[in-house]
Amino acid sequence: MGKKNEVSEEKILDVDASMQGTIAFKDPVNLRINGSFEGKLDTKGNLTIGENARVKATIHGDRVIVAGKVTGDIFATQSLSVIAPAVIQGNITAPCLSVTEGAKIEGQISMLSVQAHGDAPDVFLTLRDVAQYLEVEAKIVEEWAKKKKIPARFENGDWKFSKASVDRWIQEENVKA
Repeated sequence: MGKKNEVSEEKILDVDASMQGTIAFKDPVNLRINGSFEGKLDTKGNLTIGENARVKATIHGDRVIVAGKVTGDIFATQSLSVIAPAVIQGNITAPCLSVTEGAKIEGQISMLSVQAHGDAPDVFLTLRDVAQYLEVEAKIVEEWAKKKKIPARFENGDWKFSKASVDRWIQEENVKA
């Protein structure tokens, strides 16, 4: 009976295929991506991007290891390890970062420690993410951003939204209504 419990606690998912969409886990898992993935990754536990992986995604995880190519922002609540021949094009937020010789990073790095009371680093959303979050069309959110009606910044040809700022904006708008 003891062995059965050990097996159920160790959740491993090994993805060696092309996938698109959102992968989100509420419970800790050991996720390894070896193929290509495009979309959004929201994981708990360990996330490994294998040497041959090609990922275009916003990544949120506890412990993230990257050996492949990642295009998109990475938010690690515990640690990020970047192992050659990794190439990351995007901003990184992690309290603990290790980079081996030969790995490449292009973007801003923030090594903010997670607060003792559990505040995670701020999450940044795309125009499409905010449209889904607010349940309106993307062109409406883009119009609001252009007119500075919603907190946003235009960076590398794309709108970026701080989730915390959007949440504050929603509360302020509700107070005005």
